[in-house]
Amino acid sequence: MPLYLNVAIRRSRPAGSGASSLDRSPLLDKTAAKSDTLKAALECHAISLPDPQIKQLEQYCSLLWEFNEQINLTRHCDYDTFVARDLIDSQALSDQIESGESLLDVGTGGGVPGIVLAILRPDLRISLCDSSAKKAKVVAEIAQALSLATPVYEERVENVLQVGEFDVLVARAVGPLWKILKWLRPHWHRFDRLLLVKGPRWTDERGEARHKGYLKPLEIRRAASYRMPGHDGESVILAV
Repeated sequence: MPLYLNVAIRRSRPAGSGASSLDRSPLLDKTAAKSDTLKAALECHAISLPDPQIKQLEQYCSLLWEFNEQINLTRHCDYDTFVARDLIDSQALSDQIESGESLLDVGTGGGVPGIVLAILRPDLRISLCDSSAKKAKVVAEIAQALSLATPVYEERVENVLQVGEFDVLVARAVGPLWKILKWLRPHWHRFDRLLLVKGPRWTDERGEARHKGYLKPLEIRRAASYRMPGHDGESVILAV
């Protein structure tokens, strides 16, 4: 199956196998020196992962940072920041997803959380989309280099949902809540639920979405909350 797809040629969803169990805890020492390896950064955050996953995540970071010199994909260009932001957010999302579910990462950018989840959760059926052709192509190359069966669509989520169905949509840093709900409003019959990573201002975004009428007749709840290492605020996972 090709990994870099235009939605017009989409025909079927991929299948994954296996399982993963993760532990998560906040940063232990904010004053520690920069970690030279991913394993050292994980230890600073008291996160334990199997060695094969650490190796694959380290390879992902290396590829991402190399491509980042050519196209803007991420601001998290060291292991400590990757763990504190990208990995911890991805783990928090992972806790909300059942084994075997199909998932679409909306506006994947550099592959977070989609690529990270594909490494952490091989039991999930994961696809990614981004409206930027350059980003979609790069992420597809990264996925292929990592031997991940994760199709990448160079399309807006609305177009992907016209031909594909998913159990879960996940989104991180793609826009305010009201705008995401506006995009998805005609397509709720194509997926079961939406999981969003949001920061401390999530209540303001909820109020804005309600004021604009995009929460009717949806239900929204804070599925999880956790401290952002090195910051005073907290991140939340919103389930819609």
